[in-house]
Amino acid sequence: MRSEGDPGTGGAGGVTTREEQPAGTAGRAVVDLVDFDLAAQVAGRLARPGPKLGRDEIDDVVAELRLAAAEAAGPVADTAHLSAPEPVPPALVVDRASWARANVEAFRSLLGPVVVPQRPGGGAGAVDRAATAVGRQATGAELGSLLSFLSSRVLGQFDVFSGVDEDRPGRLLLVAPNVVQVERDLQVDPHDFRRWVCLHEEAHRLQFGAHPWLRRWITAEARELSVDLLAQPRDLGERLGGVVRSLPDVLRGTGGGSGVGVADLLQTPGQRERVSRLVAVMSLLEGHADVVMDDVGPRVVPSVARIRARFTQRRKGRGSLDQVVRRLLGLDAKTRQYADGARFVRDVVGRVGWEGLNVVWTAPDHLPLPAEIADPAAWVARVHG
Repeated sequence: MRSEGDPGTGGAGGVTTREEQPAGTAGRAVVDLVDFDLAAQVAGRLARPGPKLGRDEIDDVVAELRLAAAEAAGPVADTAHLSAPEPVPPALVVDRASWARANVEAFRSLLGPVVVPQRPGGGAGAVDRAATAVGRQATGAELGSLLSFLSSRVLGQFDVFSGVDEDRPGRLLLVAPNVVQVERDLQVDPHDFRRWVCLHEEAHRLQFGAHPWLRRWITAEARELSVDLLAQPRDLGERLGGVVRSLPDVLRGTGGGSGVGVADLLQTPGQRERVSRLVAVMSLLEGHADVVMDDVGPRVVPSVARIRARFTQRRKGRGSLDQVVRRLLGLDAKTRQYADGARFVRDVVGRVGWEGLNVVWTAPDHLPLPAEIADPAAWVARVHG
């Protein structure tokens, strides 16, 4: 594990940046393997517009979400016993197409510095330039299509990757049409629901704003994993065969495919171990945001109990087709992150208080290991002795 002062992108994963690449070493930047411009076009074109609102209604929703995000900062910081540098950049209230395009840029920012090694004369590590010319457009179109689909399901997001290399603060995005759609579907008070959503997203902004090393660490880990996956073309066919063989289990939610997305089935055992490390950290982030949101909620959201009950039911999926899609995209695993992480946070706070929990944010070595998410006492014993 790296220390807080060493968040660079080198390491066991074989990641190099274009600036760090040794002289005479051939390679291809990952951004050359994906047509991000096409992805942005596809994402913007396919994103559905959402519920119909008049101009005055749109202006009211945007203004209320911005205000709710700003007002959430104080209560969230007080509850979490954390503080971030001032001033806090205003939240960006966006439509679905803008969210999808913003995430294309986040992927471009994440993968931009990464170089996949290419050995002279070919070999297992070589990037096939002929295949790349065709594949980059297909990958771009696939990325755009996926983000256009997800754009109708995301209420808010803290954008970790954009601007991380320039030390610019991350962006808090609130997807207005989705907030309106869900508050209508759940038949809850719209003003309370908007405040409630902002509590969760503000908690994410606080996590990273108070601890800038965390963004760099997650970015470095994601870059290393990306190169590890992309630099193994010889194994790709075999792993794709595993996807086909496991697809019935994924659709039924049984066996080795239960609760994971197709992408998970493409990973070698070593890659799965590294992904588990990242998933443990994401579980911490999501669970911590949920706990903070629930602790703050009764003070600022009068109907929070009704909202929480109805929203929790919604997270389970609404129909058989929706459940299949959730399994294929790994969204069931995302739902479990909230529950597993929340149990971890509440258990640790019960043992060592909020100040004891907040040691988790002080260094990479203090982040929970995969087994510790399910066994918070083990994390307390390791970190606090």
